[in-house]
Amino acid sequence: MVLELIGHDYKYAVEQVMLTLFPEERPVYGGCVGADSISARVQLSHGAKVSTAVTVLWYEGVRYRGVARAARQDAAPATGKNRPELVRERTMQKIIKLSFYRAATAATGQVPPWGALTGIRPGKRATALLETGAAPGQVQRIFVKEYEVAPQRAALCIATARAGLAVKASLAPQDICLYVGIPFCPTRCAYCSFVALDVEKSTHLVEPFLAALERETATTANVVRALGLRPVALYIGGGTPTTLTAAQLAALTGSLSAHFDLSHLREYTVEAGRPDTLDMEKLYVLRDAGVTRVSVNPQSMDDAVLTAIGRKHTAGDIVRAVEMARSVGFPVLNMDLIAGLPADTAAGFARTLEQVLALGAENITVHTLARKKGAQIKTDDVPAPGSEAVEEMLGHALTALPDAGYAPYYLYRQKFTAGGFENVGWCKPGAENLYNIAIMEELCSILSLGGGASTKLVNPHTGRIPRMYNPKFPLEYAEGIDRILASKENIRTFYTEEDLTHGTNL
Repeated sequence: MVLELIGHDYKYAVEQVMLTLFPEERPVYGGCVGADSISARVQLSHGAKVSTAVTVLWYEGVRYRGVARAARQDAAPATGKNRPELVRERTMQKIIKLSFYRAATAATGQVPPWGALTGIRPGKRATALLETGAAPGQVQRIFVKEYEVAPQRAALCIATARAGLAVKASLAPQDICLYVGIPFCPTRCAYCSFVALDVEKSTHLVEPFLAALERETATTANVVRALGLRPVALYIGGGTPTTLTAAQLAALTGSLSAHFDLSHLREYTVEAGRPDTLDMEKLYVLRDAGVTRVSVNPQSMDDAVLTAIGRKHTAGDIVRAVEMARSVGFPVLNMDLIAGLPADTAAGFARTLEQVLALGAENITVHTLARKKGAQIKTDDVPAPGSEAVEEMLGHALTALPDAGYAPYYLYRQKFTAGGFENVGWCKPGAENLYNIAIMEELCSILSLGGGASTKLVNPHTGRIPRMYNPKFPLEYAEGIDRILASKENIRTFYTEEDLTHGTNL
């Protein structure tokens, strides 16, 4: 789509809503705007009291217009997240998105499930409203009337925002989460866009990677200890961590407990996602290390769907893996499902969900398939269910999970999902995963180690969140470990300059 911006440079805001309404389009700047192409002119102007955004959009030779207005924000409070420049930025982006949304929905006749809300964290708007004292019913009305969010989606957002606020109230200034990324898998799933190497083809990289990870663990722990930080959640993900041998898992978990003080952990998660990587020896290693939550992620319980996504196991293998995990005694079991996988149907997804509910997992995460760059499912153009079928799948989950006693506790969205739908974590009472809530709601710093790890340093008072990234590939990670270790001083600098362990915003 050809885009022309006048009076502003909010490209990201325009592109977010464009991708929601026109998922097959990509932004083009500098082209000719007009009836000869799908194009839009987005203009922002300011009067004495009101700012106005106007989008003129050409679609199939017809001109459409959308308008949104807001009071100028020149006199906003001057501290923290409500600094004038931040309030103004949020307000201007909001009316720009609304103006484009109104023109686009008039043009297409399509109203997406999340209305004019964009971005991966729609719950942040609900959280902000609840923190000002708005009642859940008021927030629901704002979402439905102002943003045109479907009522069921608004209710999801409010429920997960309330779960986030409960976790936020429980965190102390020195609390952090730890993440460890293990970028190896037994094979690569067709839908996956993560950097995860087939371990059969990269066995020689595992030991150098683990040696480098040991060094990163020691250095990071020294900084954490010096700053008086307190890990309250530890999450080992990937990839598939249980691709490692039992001895390697024992060394990894032993290193983490030797270097970090884990006595304040409220949860300890390991993704044991692929049943073809599990055996009793590995599960006992994890249990003895103090792991409290494991993920056995089927994505589907249909053998034809598993074959279509490149899995080398059956639904029966998933059941056996769950039975093994239960026999070892982990308090919480998570199982992930994906709506929209190739070869699946709405009826097939419903059967999968019924089988997973029968297995009694305390957490069930329902994802919407996202066709991402780098995933075989995108590049190979594998047929997958359309938006209507995905909507039916998710609609069934929205009914079946609450009926079975599960409540939504975290939510996020991704680009390029069928129908623009969401990913939701559901849990039985008391089984919320603190790490998932903390990373999605950005409640505390996430210090990340390993391949492709992304550290997020969070100042909850100002909203400032600098990030640090590790190399994605195991070889690059191992070869770049000295640079990675040097970067850990950025953690010390962040906490020292902002004095976060004392709850003071300098």
